Amino acid sequence: MNPAARDELLDALRNAARAVLDNDLDRVRGFARAQLDAMAQQALYIAAGVTDGTIDEPMRRYFLDALREMTRSFVNTLLGLAEVMVERLYHALLDVLWRAIGAIVGARWRPL
Repeated sequence: MNPAARDELLDALRNAARAVLDNDLDRVRGFARAQLDAMAQQALYIAAGVTDGTIDEPMRRYFLDALREMTRSFVNTLLGLAEVMVERLYHALLDVLWRAIGAIVGARWRPL
């Protein structure tokens, strides 16, 4: 194996991974920041209402259940975003690998 070709392929793989991850992680960070801010604000509203008596026991349970569901939804959404990110990374890396093989093999090359 040609060491220069290997280094070039490794650089291409790293660049493809970096492009996907940098872009997707920026989006996830923005989403997470907004959601975490909303959850924190909701928790503070609940605490203030319980403290000053404007939220009674049934409403406290209702709001806490809503906050629990909001948190569960946030985590499930993050999981979905992570799955999409991994899938995009997989395809980006395969694209680089297929192109590298195709550049060597030529017109006969057909990926699976």
